[in-house]
Amino acid sequence: MTDLDPDRTLALAYVPAKCRPAVGALWRVDSALGQGLAGGREPMVARIKLAWWREALERLDSAPPPAEPVLRAAAEHLLPGVSGAELARLEGGWAVLASAESLGADALGDYARERGAHLFRYTARLLGGDQEGLEEAGEAWALIDLARHCAAREDADIALAAARERRWPLRWPARLRPLGMLATLAARDSEPDRTPWEPRGSPGRMWRMLRHRITGY
Repeated sequence: MTDLDPDRTLALAYVPAKCRPAVGALWRVDSALGQGLAGGREPMVARIKLAWWREALERLDSAPPPAEPVLRAAAEHLLPGVSGAELARLEGGWAVLASAESLGADALGDYARERGAHLFRYTARLLGGDQEGLEEAGEAWALIDLARHCAAREDADIALAAARERRWPLRWPARLRPLGMLATLAARDSEPDRTPWEPRGSPGRMWRMLRHRITGY
């Protein structure tokens, strides 16, 4: 099974038990797509891997899943609440990174929307809540995640600047606080003086997530 990063692992622990398998399955689909992108040294290899995932996710709506743990978990815990076709839309964000020659505003916008906005929207659906600015928070989170993984400092700065342009809720309702935790960490990472990157899962981040869980801020 695909592992989650320490931040999302902790956030998942605060998801209600009845929703946790579904949210975990959703987040692992996103993680698996990211690993497919990172695993290819050549852009063509990455595009082929992502296309396989997109087609496999789409087929979940009409056929049993193959012997792949992430897809089996998605079929068991996500359908029909989040369809295979909807899950396949996450691939579009990752595919932008595999295809774009440069991280311009249009490419970053497409990536943030297709990955981050959809991921937050689907998660909120599973948690049974809603929040104004939800998608924009997801975009900011995805852009920060991208900045953290950029090998070139210039690309990281561009993604970071795009994240700072997003505006997300200051306070989150109790049902959506696992998502609010991630948005809060994105805001923490976007602070001008927070360089180099704070390690995920570090005590400071864990404390900030706990504070958000209690207060919603």
